[in-house]
Amino acid sequence: MANFNTHVTIATVASTSAALLAAKAHLITNADMAWLIFLGTLGGMLPDIDASNSRPVKLLFTLLALMGAGVTLQVFKDNNDAYELMLIIVGTYVLIRHGMFALFNRLTVHRGVFHSLLAALFFAFFMACVSFHFLHWNALHAWLNGIFTAIGFIVHLLLDEIFSVDLLNARMKKSFGTALKLCSYDNLIASILMAICTLLLYWVAPPTLPFVKVWKNSHFQPLNLLE
Repeated sequence: MANFNTHVTIATVASTSAALLAAKAHLITNADMAWLIFLGTLGGMLPDIDASNSRPVKLLFTLLALMGAGVTLQVFKDNNDAYELMLIIVGTYVLIRHGMFALFNRLTVHRGVFHSLLAALFFAFFMACVSFHFLHWNALHAWLNGIFTAIGFIVHLLLDEIFSVDLLNARMKKSFGTALKLCSYDNLIASILMAICTLLLYWVAPPTLPFVKVWKNSHFQPLNLLE
């Protein structure tokens, strides 16, 4: 299994390469690249969300808590005074960082359902939905947010699978086959629940027509992600 620094470095490199291609294809502007690279790097840490009390999972839940606080700010800023808004934001942060963190530690096992291609699809749809419905980004860039999250996620799975092969001794380690899998075969209930959640997210996901139109129009002009 690759270590934390390797996952972050390779996910950043892969996301940077993908962002350069997106900019060259006029999907984004150069100013948008940093955000997408950040999402790709974050995605590269997400598969270890089920590793109890590890450095990646603590960092991930801190980032998720900050993102949750940011979404809360966008949703409630117009209907609450400053004092109420502060309580809601702090409450959201504490709930995600400590409440959800503790719940995950109790209910998940490392390299379970969150270490699968199904989970990559789940997080891609999740990020696209949050970007479109709560942050109010356009459909094209909401999907790009989801795609870059999935890119980093899948890079993590590939790295762990590659590190499961001992090339020097030409043998497979016991961990081979546990990193890159469609779903959790040992916990079918968890896989079914995640599949249902993924389908629900797909149902409320942003429309794909704007994304399809990009590929049909070579004269497409770059858009700012925050439009």
